Amino acid sequence: MSISNISPSFYEMHDLNPELLSINNILGGIHPEDIDFVVKAETFLAHFFSEKIGREKLLSYKISYSYRARLKDGNYVLMNHQALMLTMDDQGGYGKSLNINTCIDHLSNLNTYKISLIGLNGEPSFMNLSLDGGTRSVIEFSKREIDIIKLISNGLSNQEIADTLFISALTVKKHRNNILTKSDSKNTAQLIKNCVVQGLI
Repeated sequence: MSISNISPSFYEMHDLNPELLSINNILGGIHPEDIDFVVKAETFLAHFFSEKIGREKLLSYKISYSYRARLKDGNYVLMNHQALMLTMDDQGGYGKSLNINTCIDHLSNLNTYKISLIGLNGEPSFMNLSLDGGTRSVIEFSKREIDIIKLISNGLSNQEIADTLFISALTVKKHRNNILTKSDSKNTAQLIKNCVVQGLI
């Protein structure tokens, strides 16, 4: 596994030397209490795709989870890690991927230790997956629900969403209520915050 095309801000933020950068350097910056979660999350994802979704659909999902990472000043902040597989090798294994790490400390400083898989190209999304098999709480949003969540986050009203999606405002209202219930959110603000933290939007 190799690394290419890293943003200069990444080096600056984490005080890493571009000429000596390796995956081990990046992993070394993860909080000691979160590194085990990151390793288990990657293993969990490999199994989840193999057993539940199908490895052939790997290119149709964005993966998101959070962990704490060390900054240049030595403090740790909560980062949202999003990964999008761009290519696969000839054997169906990992090829190139786009990885985006965003500081979300201003939204939350508590790691949920959950994984979300955001479906692309009409695939369903799986939200808040737990690593332990017992108490997994899976929130599956449809493509239409994800479209509505994204439009809500852009500040559109029910009528504006209806006009954009060519559906009735009443249908939008019903979708919004279902989304709030499904996500166990008390209001739209909490829904949007949770969706940002989970990498859905």
